[in-house]
Formats: sequence, structure tokens, C-alpha cells
Amino acid sequence: MLLDPAPTAPPSRPRVLSIAGTDPTGGAGIQADLKSFCAHGAYGMAVTTALVAQNTHGVRSVHVPGREFLRAQLDAVSDDVEIDAVKIGMVADEPNAHEIVSWLDDLAASRRAAGAPVPWVVLDPVMVATSGHRLLDAGAEQAVRELACRADVVTPNLPELAVLAGTERATTWDAALDQARSFVAASGTAVLLKGGHLDGPTSPDALVEPAPVPGDVPGDGGRVTLFDAERVDTPHTHGTGCSLSAALAALRPQRPGWPEAARDAKGWLTGALRAGAALRVGSGRGPVDHLHAVAPAAQARVTSPVG
Repeated sequence: MLLDPAPTAPPSRPRVLSIAGTDPTGGAGIQADLKSFCAHGAYGMAVTTALVAQNTHGVRSVHVPGREFLRAQLDAVSDDVEIDAVKIGMVADEPNAHEIVSWLDDLAASRRAAGAPVPWVVLDPVMVATSGHRLLDAGAEQAVRELACRADVVTPNLPELAVLAGTERATTWDAALDQARSFVAASGTAVLLKGGHLDGPTSPDALVEPAPVPGDVPGDGGRVTLFDAERVDTPHTHGTGCSLSAALAALRPQRPGWPEAARDAKGWLTGALRAGAALRVGSGRGPVDHLHAVAPAAQARVTSPVG
């Protein structure tokens, strides 16, 4: 008979929860999050905010079960499992966003009362499409701003950063950095600024963290850590934002800080983008290959001669 490890023994893997919508083709949403968690050695869990009929060409229909069922899912997980990190993606509507805020507050209070660590929280604020199309109404956008203040890091695209900062979309890297600093100083939440939506041969990212950091001035947006990378010329970018934020959440319990987690998540995503075309999934904007670093080793074990 196998016995469970002692309750005080550390877990063999970080336990990471995705709160997001679905993608039946597997490239985005909770399906992408679970693959990203797996790729980084985490045990993945998922709570569904919306059922989305979509493929590599776009969204066809969305069904939102409602905040009561959302809360039932959230409580079912947190009542039983000690969660190390949370990744939040598509909230779908204002009631869902408020329910997630309430659950995060309750979870943090219960963990502190028990003397246990509060989970790391990464928010991918799904508010505006890359095309500029607004995905949420004004009430829902304000609720997501409240949610962003509960997160440790937000990972907006440039249109979403503009909504969070209450200004126009940045068209240059320096302007985007200024927007990120402004939001960080106002919210106390770090921003992983993504440069993939700008033109140019490189795709820089920057982690903007709030003060106090040694040597920083409180209220100035804190420390900026830059991550340089070449731009990957590929149409296979479906679910890129979901996957990066999920990787960040999975890595944070395993790294000493957000800069180290962000560096490794970005390096992994670059490889996933390069390998996406070989998947041959869909005839539109296909997904990245979440398991690009795992699959070659697995294939070698399958095809290698025995004995």
C-alpha cells in the first residue's frame, strides 16, 4: 500500500491554477495554460470562466456560465489544494471579474491567517485585441483594473496597457515604457511590457517592478529589467500572450524573483514560436509549440533501439 508523503513535505512540483476561457483547438486559453505549466514542470489546474467556440481563424461564439458557477469552481480547488501560483486570463465579463477579486481576497486572508504563503498571481488582462477591438465594456474594464491591483504582475499587450494607464496606445518603445512606469507607480503591480506589437527586427520585453527596490525612488515605477530577443518571423502566434503569462506563473515559485522567471519564460516562448509551424495545426494563425523542448527528448526515447 502506497502512503501519501507527510503533510509537511514540500511538493514535488509547484501547483498552478489557470482561470481563463477555453480554446477547443488547444492553442490558447486554459488548454494553452496547462501545456505551458507542464512544459515548466508545474502541476496544472484550471477553472473555466467562459466556453469559447474558436479556432485559428477567430472566435465564433462565447458562453459564460456565470459568476456562481465560477465561484463554485474556485472554491472547489482552493478548499482542497494549496495553490502556489495563479494565472488569470479571459474573465469574460464584469461579474466574473468581481468574483475573482473576491475569491483572491478571501484566499489571501485565509492563507495569512493560517501562516501560509499567499499564491503568486499573474494577470493577462484580456481587454483589447491586437487589432484595437475592445473586448470588454467599460464596467468590465474597470473591474479588470481592480483585478490588476490584486496581481503581482500583469502582462498586457500595448492596447491593453493603454487602457490600464488611461491613455492612448503607445507607438514607440520609450512611450510604452513610460506608460508601464505610470501604471506601476499608481497600482503597485509589476508590468511585463511586451514589444512584439511594435515594428523592428527585435522583440524587446521589459519587466517594470514597483519600488521599493534598493536604490529606487518610491513612486518612480521602480526597477526596469530589459530582455532582448530577435523577432521570430512567423504567423503561428495564436495564444502567445496566454502561454507567456502561464509560463511566468509556473516559473515564479521555482525562481528567486520575477526577473529570473520572466527571462526564462521569454526564452522558452521564442523557441515555441520557432517550432510552431511544424505542428501543422489549423489553416489560420496556428499555435506555438508549447512542448518544443520536451518533445524531441520523448521522441528520441521512443525511436532509440533497445538493448
